[in-house]
Amino acid sequence: MSAFIFFIAGLSEIGGGYLIWLWLREGRPSYFGLTGGLILILYGIIATFQQFPTFSRVYAAYGGVFIVMSVFWGWIVDRKSPDTYDIIGTLICLIGVSVMLFAPRHG
Repeated sequence: MSAFIFFIAGLSEIGGGYLIWLWLREGRPSYFGLTGGLILILYGIIATFQQFPTFSRVYAAYGGVFIVMSVFWGWIVDRKSPDTYDIIGTLICLIGVSVMLFAPRHG
């Protein structure tokens, strides 16, 4: 379930930010920015559904997921193929996320 929440949160954050980007950087109508802002608020709500006990750990781990999803967003939506370093970076992020979320903790 946590992977699904990370995925939905990522879509919300990237999608909302993308709509604001289109509004401010590419001259799209203001409703793009408004919709993007509302989606970003939704992102903040979605992240609270994670079952991990601390805000900092959830957001730190989500940061890695966000990086990976951003590379895929660029590849699919912006049609910018990831290069070798993008792929290596995403793998490093996924390893970091796994360590933070699933390492055995004491106390």
